[in-house]
Amino acid sequence: MSRKLPPLNSLRAFEAAARHLSFSKAAAELHVTPAAVSQQVKALEAHFSMPLFRRLTRALRLTDAGQAVLPLLGEAFDKLAEADRVLRHRRDDDSLVVSVPPSFGAKWLVPRLGRFRQACPDYEVRLDATDRPADFARESVDLALRYGRGHYPGLHVDCVLEEFVIPVCAPSLLEGEHPLREPADLEHHTLIHLHWTGEPEAAPNWRMWLNAAGVKGIDVEQGPRYSMESMAAQAALDGQGVALVSSALVVDDIARGNLVRPFPQATHVQNAFCYYFVCPPAHLARPGVAAFRDWVLEEAKRSPTG
Repeated sequence: MSRKLPPLNSLRAFEAAARHLSFSKAAAELHVTPAAVSQQVKALEAHFSMPLFRRLTRALRLTDAGQAVLPLLGEAFDKLAEADRVLRHRRDDDSLVVSVPPSFGAKWLVPRLGRFRQACPDYEVRLDATDRPADFARESVDLALRYGRGHYPGLHVDCVLEEFVIPVCAPSLLEGEHPLREPADLEHHTLIHLHWTGEPEAAPNWRMWLNAAGVKGIDVEQGPRYSMESMAAQAALDGQGVALVSSALVVDDIARGNLVRPFPQATHVQNAFCYYFVCPPAHLARPGVAAFRDWVLEEAKRSPTG
């Protein structure tokens, strides 16, 4: 049976205008002019031979008919968007879109992705570098690596890396007029801070670390602050001071000798957060997602973080 449908462009214009109760806001959403939206709505009203809006002097209101049809159209357009996502995934069956925090992606994931390509050459990884939580319902994201407490309702969650926070610096700071030998020597050096996002009160900082190390009398407020760990690590690598960063992000620089732990025997502080593998449970049925999960968990076991 063929479906008799009204003009889809007119339906789209009406649905946007009805949600916003504004032709101007609907036009901005649809990237057209307000006049074009108004014309499409009038065409729809002519098609049904009834008004859908009451046009007041400075306001737009829905008629009873418009109010009745709006939720049905919203649901219909949601279904169309879902169909689009399904078709895009079928088109890109060999691709994996991974949402990952920028610093973790640059310093830990990217240097290891070559091994995933060797192990699973059939899949092309596309990285979406962002700290914003992935919206699996609206975005074409297959899986996410996230930094947090692991509370992601409705999603499958695996802890990939437990995080330990350690001081690091350039090798040059182990020498000179005030060589770093023990934590008390930090009195003579610049402290590099990270502005922790999410829940900063729960994240380790220099005051917490020095208290755990039993060191007093150091000004914990002095020194530059960065919003990304990769920037703090780079500042330390350039010899600008001592950074307190996640061991997961600097493990490769330490292995190469670019950074050092000036107090390897001193205490490290375990963060309340971890790096997690996150995805909707249904996504685990996708071979590529399952393969990436297995690979990243195995890769994490090979990566010292403490």
